[in-house]
Amino acid sequence: MILTILLQAAQAVADSMTGENPVLTPVATGEPEMNLFEMACKGGWIMALLALMSVVAFYIFFERTVAIRKAGKEDPLFMERIRDYIRTGEIKSAINYCRITDTPSARMIEKGIARMDRPTADVQAAIENTGNIEVAKLENGLSIMATISSGAPMLGFLGTVTGMVRAFWNMANAGNNIDITLLSGGIYEAMITTVGGLVVGIAVMFAYNHLVYRVDKVVSQMEARTIAFMDLLNEEPAQK
Repeated sequence: MILTILLQAAQAVADSMTGENPVLTPVATGEPEMNLFEMACKGGWIMALLALMSVVAFYIFFERTVAIRKAGKEDPLFMERIRDYIRTGEIKSAINYCRITDTPSARMIEKGIARMDRPTADVQAAIENTGNIEVAKLENGLSIMATISSGAPMLGFLGTVTGMVRAFWNMANAGNNIDITLLSGGIYEAMITTVGGLVVGIAVMFAYNHLVYRVDKVVSQMEARTIAFMDLLNEEPAQK
């Protein structure tokens, strides 16, 4: 009797190893992999808007980064050379040097040199007006980035609301035949648009703040050049 039980147990183990026992045979189940692109597509038209906003924002970011870097590059001996030109009376050479340098600070100083024969207040006003124009050029497009950084999360939350509305609409129309697949589309749209809006908004916010920091550095450089030039005019009244 005991021998018979042992033989049956051994046969059961052998069947499970060879796959002949349907009860003991392990069933291989493959878990679906997460595809970010497919998930994004389930977010609907709002995800398309967020994608467009992100492309616009980062185009402005890279274009402004190049422009601001160019504006911030300047010869450290720039004011020394301008001082030498003015002291020796080579005004045209000073203006040409400003044009060759071709930076916001150089264009401000060029405007001041061109007004040297006028009162100091007029020279300073001309420099400040030029500086305001140059700062506006540096900040070109930053207002769009600020709008995107604040608008993208709100657009994502709008997708959350519309997605939940669609989910409950499908549930209401299903009657007693409620299936989870009826709700999945709306829930996908609700959750994915929220994530997409936050990702775009946070990324653009950091990019915007970085550009503002870079612009502030260039503005500080422009202010330092203006002060140095006005001091130079006060040192050389005979050249005014």
